[in-house]
Amino acid sequence: MTSPSFLASSALVALGGGLGAWLRFLTGVAWTRAIGPAAATAFPLATLSVNVIGSLAMGLLAGWLARSGTAGESLRLMLGVGVLGGFTTFSAFSLEFALLVERGELGTAMAYVAVSLIAGFAALFAGLFVMRAVA
Repeated sequence: MTSPSFLASSALVALGGGLGAWLRFLTGVAWTRAIGPAAATAFPLATLSVNVIGSLAMGLLAGWLARSGTAGESLRLMLGVGVLGGFTTFSAFSLEFALLVERGELGTAMAYVAVSLIAGFAALFAGLFVMRAVA
């Protein structure tokens, strides 16, 4: 199976990216409504959530695509590059870390980094493990 053209690839990434960014926005809205604006800004649970969920989803997708070969190129572009690229906002993670540091909340900042990295990597490996076990 051939890869989609540049235009088709671009459209898949753009559509997926828009959806991923919207889902990221909805996650932030949901956390703010659930715990209130003050708590939602005290610790960036929305970004932590999307990074962990996105890492798990990426592990699942990567595991599935590795088994399916080149037939999944359009899905890789739309879901992996587009949706998950728009959903998992590592740049927001970096900014929120910097803001915690600037506010003098070094313990919270370090906890945020540690939990984000450990849980994200663990979720990605869990996704890969699940997809490899399904084979």
